[in-house]
Amino acid sequence: MWRVGQTCNVCCHFFQPLEVNAMDTKAPGHNATPVLDRIDEAIIDVLRHQGRITYEKLSSLVHLTPRPCLERVRKLERRGVIRGYGAIIDVQMVSPGLSLLVLVALSNQSGRSAQKAFEACVKACPQVFECQLISGPFDYSLRMRCRDMEHYRVLTETWLNNDELHIDKLVAHPELAVVKNTATELA
Repeated sequence: MWRVGQTCNVCCHFFQPLEVNAMDTKAPGHNATPVLDRIDEAIIDVLRHQGRITYEKLSSLVHLTPRPCLERVRKLERRGVIRGYGAIIDVQMVSPGLSLLVLVALSNQSGRSAQKAFEACVKACPQVFECQLISGPFDYSLRMRCRDMEHYRVLTETWLNNDELHIDKLVAHPELAVVKNTATELA
């Protein structure tokens, strides 16, 4: 248990005294989720759909004056709630080819060093645009983009031949059609 005035050795978080509201059911903690009020949630909802909106227009939609609205957006950015802004790209137009969902199982005896090696490999691989560590019979779920199945086969064959990665199994599921994509539906 951390005490006020102590620093966590894992994340260097310094615990400061907090006023605790009797109505607040969330205890102050190490990984506390930021508390958002209805205005913060409204700002997030608008920015999720219209990331290029002006602060004047945003402030009118959330019923604030521009300055407090800007301050709230900056606070959400500082706290990491808003991590950035970007464009929604039609990947098929930029890079025609094949999208795949690939499930990866590492050898049970491989340990954390194999995980680190595999994670470094996929971070360096431009064909992998998403990687999640998952639970269950597989260790990772990848979203990949390759020119064709031969390109995918050659790429994954190099992974399978790399003894540092300890890959036990790869299962590829080519994407047939996009049924729902939140990012493109928001635009």
